[in-house]
Amino acid sequence: MPDTQFVVLFITTPSPEEGQRIADALLRKRRAACVNIVPQVKSTFWWQGKLDAAHESLLIVKTKKALIDDVVKTVREHHSYTVPEIIALPVIGGNLDYLDWLERETG
Repeated sequence: MPDTQFVVLFITTPSPEEGQRIADALLRKRRAACVNIVPQVKSTFWWQGKLDAAHESLLIVKTKKALIDDVVKTVREHHSYTVPEIIALPVIGGNLDYLDWLERETG
């Protein structure tokens, strides 16, 4: 199994449409092999000193660790939030055929 060559990023957006635009940009630039769009999640968070909540869409982005900075740059270019959530988690294992495919698609 690859050590931490691959990552999954979570990115929230205010709408599925904005999420689709970001997903399309990442895929066209080959910064991601796959982006899942979960159309609605409820997020509860601290913002500007107060508890807040919003209905958002969640992008689940599969890519390589080496592309994180490029993903962040691309997302920031297309995202409407001042401080978009973009967090990366390491992939510690999985289906080797899928990981090989991920490697090829983000090569």
